[in-house]
Formats: sequence, C-alpha cells, structure tokens
Amino acid sequence: MADQGIPDASLDGYVRLLAAAAATGRRPTRDELDSRRAVGERAAEAGHGLRALVCAHLDATRSHWPATGSPDSVLAAVAQAVDAFAEGYERAQRLAVRQEEAARREFIDDLLYGRSDLGLLAQRAEHFGLRLSFEHAVAVAQGTVAYDEGDAVLREVERALIGRFGDRSILLTTKDGRLVCVAPGDQDEVLAFFAKQAFAAADGCQVAIGRPQPGAGGVVQSYEEALNALNLAERLELDAPVLRAADLLVYPVLTRDRQAMADLVRSVLGPMRDARGGAQPLLDTLTAYFDAGCVGAEAARRLSLSVRALTYRLERIHHLTGADPSDPVHRYTLQTAVIGARLLDWPSVAL
Repeated sequence: MADQGIPDASLDGYVRLLAAAAATGRRPTRDELDSRRAVGERAAEAGHGLRALVCAHLDATRSHWPATGSPDSVLAAVAQAVDAFAEGYERAQRLAVRQEEAARREFIDDLLYGRSDLGLLAQRAEHFGLRLSFEHAVAVAQGTVAYDEGDAVLREVERALIGRFGDRSILLTTKDGRLVCVAPGDQDEVLAFFAKQAFAAADGCQVAIGRPQPGAGGVVQSYEEALNALNLAERLELDAPVLRAADLLVYPVLTRDRQAMADLVRSVLGPMRDARGGAQPLLDTLTAYFDAGCVGAEAARRLSLSVRALTYRLERIHHLTGADPSDPVHRYTLQTAVIGARLLDWPSVAL
C-alpha cells in the first residue's frame, strides 16, 4: 500500500525488511538502510510531505505486521528504517534549500548590480515575487554592525513586514552587510514601514530610500541612489534616521563637476588656512552657523561657544575670505563652498 505517491516497490522493500527482522531477529543491513535513505531523497525531490510519508510507513507496518517473530525486533527495524528514510528526506531538503538560497543570492546580486540580461532577469524575478515591468524603489538600512541572511534583525523586520502587508511583491535581503528592501514604487508605505522597523530593530540604524524607477535597470538605479544617500550622510554628518534620495538631489548636482567644486573651495575658503589653528575650526563654525539657519545663538550653543566668540570667528572668516556670512549675497557662495569642502573632505585632503 502506498500513500501520497510513495512507490509500491519502495513499500514492498520496506515490508520485506520487516519480514526479515521478524524471521531472523536481525537489524537492517547497511545496504538496506542506504536504500531507505535513497527512497527518502527521491520522495523529497518529488515534493511529498514528510508527515504523509511517515504515516504511509506506519500504515504499511500495521497492515503487514508479521504473524510470527519477536515484536521487539520488528519495532527496532521499523525505527531504524523510518529514521533512515527521514534522514534521506532531510538531506534532500537541505540540499534543495542550499540550492534555492544560492539561486536567490545570485538573483539578488544580478538584480542590484545589473549584471544579467534584463529580459532573463525579469523572468527570474517572477520566481521571487517581483514583476520588474513595474516601478520599484529600494530602501537600504545601515547599522553599526554588518547584517547577513541569518541575522535576527533581518528576521524581526521580515516578520513585521509580512504581518503588516502580507505578500505584496516585497523582497527583503542583505547586501554588503546592509538590510535591503525592494518594493513596488507605488507602495511608499512599505518602505516607510521598513525604515521604521529597521530603526527599531537595529540600534543606531540609518535608512536611505531611493526614488521609484521603472524596469529591472530601475532597481539598480534606486539601489545606487539609496547607497549614495548613505554615503552623503556620512560625509556631511547628516544624522536623520531616514534619508530620501529625492531630497538630496542638489548634492550630486554640486559634485558633478568635481574640478569646478574644488576650484570654488580653494578660492573661497582657501584663505582660511592662514588662520591660527588652520581652516578646520573656521569651517566647523560655518557649518554650524548654516546648519542652525544662520541663527548665531543656536550656532554658538552647538559649538559650545559664547555668542561673542562665535561673532569673532565670523568676523575673522569675513576678513580672511572677503565674504560676509551674514550677507545674503555672500551667504550662498559660502554655503555652497562649505558643502563642497565637506563632500571633498577639505582641508584634510588637498585639492
């Protein structure tokens, strides 16, 4: 008797094993156990459930219980045979999982790096629940430690996403130690929720969200926008927990012509090198002043200075550069030069 697809021949072999155990009292041989493992592997590859398979073996045991012989010997044979069968089944399952994980990892690498034929990539994406003919956006979470596929943080965020949105064509993974979430471009609430959960699960986490982009190539573009946003945040010391690439578009524009930006920094801020202590304290002063909305008292508080000391520094900057930070006409040039200095790591790096 076979259940749910176990071949009759396989169960016949099992029944013969029971009969031999009853007749001789011997345990199953190595070859017999290897045979049961092979049957278990084939059953797993055929896609049958282990519970149903074990029940089929128990049904066969009941139906073909030997009329003579030692019950202890038969039960020992049953235990060994079913254990070997389950071992083979689990071995095949582990192999299938490893192969699926390898295929998923390869797909993710191709998806985020754009290294595969886009048509083929779109076909493979359907297996993982993505329809690349639509727009997608990518969010990237970076914490103080690196994350991998087995990380508890990833599982926690995944449970929260599935619990909230179910199956919405969401791909959650890790790449280069960061958490990555790919979602349909018209479902911004998914990425916003991912950002919230990632920030809650990982202490000190910062999340960047790329803009929605169409097609398989759009996933790569959105992913790179998110990475660039994280890079900008590090260089500009932006501490917002969530960054949107759409809000930071001015910075790539400013740095598109690196040589022009370097010339601006040298010509506008270069004279501050002659100050006592070098340019860095005065650059920090301008940074705090502009970040505070050009409110002197707030800038002084951020720098742990008195308002009088801050005013002296601003006057010194005016004297050295010829540009007055309090003058709206000069302010834009100075602020653009300060942004350029931070992006180009000046004055630590010579321009």
